[in-house]
Amino acid sequence: MKAEVQAPQGSGRRRVLPTLAVVIGAAPLAVLLSRLAADALGAHPIEEITHTTGDWTLRFLLASLAITPARRLLHLPALAPLRRSFGLAAFGYAVLHLLTYVVLDQGLAWSFVLEDVSERRYITAGFAAFICLLPLALTSNRRAQRRLGARWRKLHRLAYVAGVLGVVHYLWLVKADLLPPVAHGAILALLLASRLRVRPRTAC
Repeated sequence: MKAEVQAPQGSGRRRVLPTLAVVIGAAPLAVLLSRLAADALGAHPIEEITHTTGDWTLRFLLASLAITPARRLLHLPALAPLRRSFGLAAFGYAVLHLLTYVVLDQGLAWSFVLEDVSERRYITAGFAAFICLLPLALTSNRRAQRRLGARWRKLHRLAYVAGVLGVVHYLWLVKADLLPPVAHGAILALLLASRLRVRPRTAC
């Protein structure tokens, strides 16, 4: 009888995690599209789409930033690819968020868009956050990582800048209920704190 070829240990787990990340990333969009098809987005569907895509942009960005501390805390290096997956999901929802505003809300009236970006501070912050995410998405592949070398890690610290700008965008947008943006800001602050390394004191 021929000996059965066994798959390397952990290979199944490595396939499951990317698939799970794709499912998680696509789920909010699937729910949004189903609500749109059912005409269940309320009296202001464009506003609902804008808010939903913006919320998930920030959530997936925070999830991406949480992967590294979670991986170190739980001693699970296999979680590392999820940082890229959730980061790309955040960028995808950021693109949808921006397109909803530019195409559906403003009707491609670029003069009004530019006026909003320059005069409305929450839109200025949101647009700046998107600009920070753009180079991260473009350099998220292994080829870019190899070409940039040590500069790749420095560039991808922009994710934290995008996170701060995203929280500020959210905070300046809301008028009454400040709890959601404050909660997102608290999570981001914890993630930033986890990046700080305490230097050991030198012996006297």
